[in-house]
Amino acid sequence: MSQTPFQTVPAPPAAPAVAARAVNVTKVYGEGDNAVYALAGISVDFRAGEFTAIMGPSGSGKSTLMHCLAGLDAASGGSIVVGGTELTSLNDKQITELRRDRIGFVFQSFNLVPTLTALENITLPLDIAGRKPDEQWLNAVIDRLGLRPRLGHRPTELSGGQQQRVACARALVGRPEIVFGDEPTGNLDSRSGAEVLSILRAAVDDFRQTVVIVTHDPRAASYADRVVFLADGRIVDEMRRPTAERVLEKMIHLDELVAR
Repeated sequence: MSQTPFQTVPAPPAAPAVAARAVNVTKVYGEGDNAVYALAGISVDFRAGEFTAIMGPSGSGKSTLMHCLAGLDAASGGSIVVGGTELTSLNDKQITELRRDRIGFVFQSFNLVPTLTALENITLPLDIAGRKPDEQWLNAVIDRLGLRPRLGHRPTELSGGQQQRVACARALVGRPEIVFGDEPTGNLDSRSGAEVLSILRAAVDDFRQTVVIVTHDPRAASYADRVVFLADGRIVDEMRRPTAERVLEKMIHLDELVAR
């Protein structure tokens, strides 16, 4: 009697790694009848090696969500995990160390130290942590961002776009698990803004970084792999492979989504 050969069943594809996760996160200001929910129970994952844009009207909670994810503000309830670490279990010192060692930041206002050179600003987080930069990685970041001729210049000697490139390099040089950008092109002209967005896009494509930005600009969102839309402290929709036109159309009709 012949035996039926065993068939090889292909393994299911591995689930994408998650760089940051929010589970039923709330942020409440005030108490009782005066309580205002900036975040009203948000659950969302941010995949490793992916570029995500968070959008929504003013007061939707998008910056609050990013600040809670980055450990810049404490959530009122729910769970936030960054790279396998639950933020609510950390004390103030541990939160500070996590932000310093495992998270990169790019802010609208650049946040460069005016008395330091571009290179000193780039390596500042590592210097504070007492860590020496990986010279090969540092040079790769500097060259990819086109900063080599400007390393000895102070912020006042740099254009806005160059200052933001320095801020991007500072965010990347420590090889953080995730880079957050809060309106990173908000103070830049369209050309400089496009340069910075191209750099963040390249950080994902070339360096396999994870990038999450808050923006109100559909053109900025079009550089992302995915857009998450917030309204009234809740996620109301998301979009993959966005274009500026599709994002703008979605934003125009966001009120209809909220009503439904």
